[in-house]
Amino acid sequence: MKAIDRPFAKIINGTSQFLIPVFQRDYSWTEAQCRRLWQDILHIASDTTDRGHFLGSVVYVSATDTSAAFTRWLLIDGQQRVTTLTLLLAALRDHIAQSGWSGTDDGPTARRVERYFLKNVDEEGSRQSKLVLRRRDQASLQAILDGDDPPNSPSERIRDNYDWFREQLTGVDPELVYNGINRLLVVDVMLHRGTDDPQLIFESLNSTGMDLSQSDLIRNFILMCLPESDQTRLYDRYWSSIESLFHGSDKAFDGFIREYLALRSRATKQERADEIYAAFRRAFGAIGSEPEKLDALLGELLRFARYYAAFSLGAHSPEELRKPLARLRRLVDVPAILIMRLFECYDTHKTLDLRGFVAAIALIESYVFRRAICGEQTRGYWQVFAGLAHQIDAARPLDSLTVGLARQRDAYRFPSDEEFEQALVERDVYGKRVCFDLLDRLENHGSKEPTDTSGYSIEHVMPQNEKLSAEWRAMLGEDWAAIQRQWLHRLGNLTLTGYNSSYSDRPFAEKKTISGGFEESSVRLNKYIREQAAWTPAQMRVRGDDLAKRALAIWPRLEADPAMVQAAERDDLRRRAERRDVAKVPMTDAARKLFDQLRTAVLEVDSEIIELAEPHSVSYHGPEFFLEIIPRKNKLTLLLALDFNEVDDPHSVAQDASDFKFFVHAQYDGGVFVSVSVPEDVAKALPVIQQARTLLSA
Repeated sequence: MKAIDRPFAKIINGTSQFLIPVFQRDYSWTEAQCRRLWQDILHIASDTTDRGHFLGSVVYVSATDTSAAFTRWLLIDGQQRVTTLTLLLAALRDHIAQSGWSGTDDGPTARRVERYFLKNVDEEGSRQSKLVLRRRDQASLQAILDGDDPPNSPSERIRDNYDWFREQLTGVDPELVYNGINRLLVVDVMLHRGTDDPQLIFESLNSTGMDLSQSDLIRNFILMCLPESDQTRLYDRYWSSIESLFHGSDKAFDGFIREYLALRSRATKQERADEIYAAFRRAFGAIGSEPEKLDALLGELLRFARYYAAFSLGAHSPEELRKPLARLRRLVDVPAILIMRLFECYDTHKTLDLRGFVAAIALIESYVFRRAICGEQTRGYWQVFAGLAHQIDAARPLDSLTVGLARQRDAYRFPSDEEFEQALVERDVYGKRVCFDLLDRLENHGSKEPTDTSGYSIEHVMPQNEKLSAEWRAMLGEDWAAIQRQWLHRLGNLTLTGYNSSYSDRPFAEKKTISGGFEESSVRLNKYIREQAAWTPAQMRVRGDDLAKRALAIWPRLEADPAMVQAAERDDLRRRAERRDVAKVPMTDAARKLFDQLRTAVLEVDSEIIELAEPHSVSYHGPEFFLEIIPRKNKLTLLLALDFNEVDDPHSVAQDASDFKFFVHAQYDGGVFVSVSVPEDVAKALPVIQQARTLLSA
């Protein structure tokens, strides 16, 4: 690498061409940045000293088709500055030509500016321009350099900034501007192909205050070190299609990369948003030295980008999936990693048909929706859906998803029908984020003539106003205030209407009969309401119960095969057991001798028993937990999954675990414990252990 301070004019002058690599972003400088550059040029031109003005760095490496007579450089860093100065110089050339201005013999002329800074006048075709941009930028720049009309699909930034410089040149001495440009200095960094690493140097130069997105850095990392022809081929074949999926949304692009990496590496922790590029480099650090693998990687990236965009952006998915995906997306965005895995089974493995895919989405929606109504926590959802994605069996994707959901425990369990129905009937649902979605689906589910609810709002039949009218108080009775507090936000009192402001706090009879009232309403949710003569807890209870029953059908319960769930539990335990070593569980020599004797006896009970090393103990499963052996200094404590009252203990060794608040180092709960201090205790403990195993299998 060779880096020296050099006037900008000497870099761009000569028979050479700077080519913006295909991996670089489009030109993006705005008027504000152009204004700062313009002011700097005028300021340095007016300075009476000979000092220059430092503009930044220009990093470049020779292109593979460079010749002795004509040098082509790939511009790695400095695109925005060089492009903006080219637009200013083109504006200066055209201003001089059209205004007829003439200055000193050493001053600028239109021909001199063009020859020195804009064109290689002795070259032809693609070699003529000193700067070649990419995509729409190049067509717009070329039109300016050639004095042609803008192309049909112009780059607005290119044209706008050129026009802005033309306006600024009005009334300004062109020679002053020309002198200012000639006093601009850059750090000229010329890299040697095959020796210097352009990506590492680029990252070092942009390590602070970098405005590149994570996806920009990944694109550069993949393409920067390749020959220009390979850059263009891979960009055109893959990366441009990926970019088009996320056009205008760097956040969505970065989100896709994060989910793809997590899915590929089976990660259980989500990468930080600002560390996605670092994670990509860790995963694919050697990809630059294995160009034959780039096609496969980029092909896979494009495929998964389409899956991610189908869910997160509602783009490019089969018609049958669009509404189900849109409903799920409105509820929660973190299942993207799981949807990508299901798309892979549908699109690549061909083991999931459209009907099964729709059923899988409905199952995920039901899980999320039921939990939202029941008020269950959402923090940690990403880990849940990532875990489900990793558990999907490509041969049986829908079954494995069902089993995975059935295996969610405690804070992340799938709510039962009873829990869901009770929450719908008895809880306040108005404050739930999903309240409108609840009412919308109750209105339209199963209808071939759905109601457009986009202009509707939620209406409380019994009004929210604490100062209810006399008519409402008379209808509700002397306990009207308590009734209002109890029933106001429950499902039975909520509906949808386009006449919310008209209904206001009117008496129930008026809400029914006014223009647009319930009696004229075409909303199906309002059918029961308009048939009632009064609106009291009796009517709200009937309507709430009926709507809750309908909700149970819309968001169905989980139905998993117990045998499949048990098999999955057993397989998961076996995998965990294979990764752990019982020999590494800390224990004294005395405890180890007792443990080895007891272990042999326990494993002889049943060949299907799974032994799992814990941090300070060893547990046994069949596949449900039935025994934990906790080493002590000179003995063992056995914790068993038995109720003390049901123990058949011929040697009277069992003790009631409920007599103790906790057992040090215990990982499981048990109702019975046994102490093993000498070898003879092992035989006495075995009947209790066998009983725990037998009751578990019953």
